[in-house]
Amino acid sequence: MQEKFEVGKIVNTFGIKGEVKVALYTENIDNFKKNKKIYVNNEEKEVESSRLQKNMLILKIKGIDNMTEAEELRNSIITIDRSKKELPEGTYYIADLIGLDVYTDEGSLLGKIIDIYNTGANDIYTVKTDEGKEILLPGIKDVIKQVDLQNKKIVVHMLKGLI
Repeated sequence: MQEKFEVGKIVNTFGIKGEVKVALYTENIDNFKKNKKIYVNNEEKEVESSRLQKNMLILKIKGIDNMTEAEELRNSIITIDRSKKELPEGTYYIADLIGLDVYTDEGSLLGKIIDIYNTGANDIYTVKTDEGKEILLPGIKDVIKQVDLQNKKIVVHMLKGLI
């Protein structure tokens, strides 16, 4: 399992006091609360302040106090430590699901999870077969029957019309 998760990318500076604009990879802005530990290019930093502006996060990192210092962080990836709290049952980090083998409930190997994205209604699991074909599966209980992180596999029920 991954120990750190990418949560955003610094895309520009903001103002003259060392703030940066961050394109978020997450909806959870709690990762950027004051005094929260983050990593910028794997170097530990502390959040001094944060706020949303339009679709960007304006972030002030402790010790970055002018535009020149902020400019040096452009294109840097921001990561956080894996949360120590337990996820609710049936909930998983996408990073933990990518690469898992996908089997039908009849025992046939479909392929591997290569991507998961959200449509608003539910997640869509992209499975790549050994032949290179991509299969899109809805992340609903009628389809996703079992997630076994220890054995690195997911068992799915293929509803009529999915393939």
